[in-house]
Amino acid sequence: MTHDDLAFSDIVALQRLLTARTISSVELTELYLKRLEQHGHVFNAVVTILHDRARREAKRADAERARGRVRGPLHGIPYGVKDLLATPDAPTTWGAQPYRQQRFGFDATVVKKLTAAGAVLLAKLAMVELAGGFGYGAADASFTGPGRTPWNANFWSGGSSSGPGIAVSAALVGFAIGSETSGSILFPATACGITGLRPTYGRVSRHGAMALCWTLDKLGPMARSARDTDLILRVIAGADPGDPTAVDAPFATPRRKLRVAVLKDATKASMPAVAANFRASLKVLGAFADLAGEVALPKGPWGPVVGTIVDAEGAAAFRDLIESGRSRELRDADDKLGGYAAYATPAVDYIDALRQRTKLNAALVKAMDGYDAVVSPTLPTVTYPVGLGFDKAYPKYPGGPSLISPGNLAGLPALALPNGMGPSGLPTSLAFLGQAWGEAALTALGSRYQRETAFHTKRPPMLPPTRA
Repeated sequence: MTHDDLAFSDIVALQRLLTARTISSVELTELYLKRLEQHGHVFNAVVTILHDRARREAKRADAERARGRVRGPLHGIPYGVKDLLATPDAPTTWGAQPYRQQRFGFDATVVKKLTAAGAVLLAKLAMVELAGGFGYGAADASFTGPGRTPWNANFWSGGSSSGPGIAVSAALVGFAIGSETSGSILFPATACGITGLRPTYGRVSRHGAMALCWTLDKLGPMARSARDTDLILRVIAGADPGDPTAVDAPFATPRRKLRVAVLKDATKASMPAVAANFRASLKVLGAFADLAGEVALPKGPWGPVVGTIVDAEGAAAFRDLIESGRSRELRDADDKLGGYAAYATPAVDYIDALRQRTKLNAALVKAMDGYDAVVSPTLPTVTYPVGLGFDKAYPKYPGGPSLISPGNLAGLPALALPNGMGPSGLPTSLAFLGQAWGEAALTALGSRYQRETAFHTKRPPMLPPTRA
């Protein structure tokens, strides 16, 4: 097995090698540290590499294994986190110039749980400044520079979990933790050709994570397979005194053929490659799942409601930054002003958005009744070119109905996984939107799909071999 073969293995395969003592956690950690140093800054994926912590944790993992103690499926597996999660051994920058020296004296709960599971923290990974809360309009919205997908560095990695998407795609880490408020796991998973799982709101504690939008923010795994995301989520899930919204909830997969509805008009105004790949995916799904007709997205102002909530809660979260005038230090031109516009959101608009949210969520739950998931293309296009405003990228393909805003508004889980290639050598993906607390059904669907296909095993062509 070459170094590249090893680096691109998923967690399940890596754990088999560790169990067989074919490789040690220290050796695996050194391999990923080298890849982070070689490739991380080429694609603007990295903020801080945690050499000392990683080596210390890897040595501990190997020593425990030698004594017969293995903490679980993540024991000895190296990973990275989006740089909105607190750690005491490096700044937690939130991707933004005003916070480049910001430090916290503790690990976020997710990091604590992963440490307790024996995982090895390698790096704080890049992100869009303030997780995109001020309305950025182009890829270059982080002091680390525009995230670039390893599939074609002239194109964006997606945001706001740009670094985690790149790092998993380029095999700079074994897996990563990202966050989503409205698309920030699903978009980079698509752009980078990896698997991303957005959990149910409240499944994972956000203690120690940057708050953008208290009623929408979620933390979740980004990995090389659906089975990996299931393993990771089970480790980081659960109640936490530091986050009263986090709860214990069971993981249950129905003991029957899973019922999947197709989103009506799912490929409307999509790129031809996106539509073709989605049709091919449905043929694969139909062989093992019950494809039970179409579901129409309930009509309503999904995007505006999400936007109003993000504006109001985001302005409150960053009130000091806005009132101090330091938001002018942000990199993106829209972000420099976006905080002021959000700050001016009338209270009546926010309250009305919350009222609308209740009605819209009830309509979505009703539409999904009787189904384990609704499937659609994750995005109507491939990712956008770097250096071009998002609104100018693909005006011919505005897309049809999207489940990203509705799913986030309702706090429902979603899984995005690669399903083919599109223009410019870029990946496309499909997404399953599930029932609340239904992540196990989604990862079961995704795992079976990935047993029948090989899209998740493809490697970006732009990476030179790792130097010895």
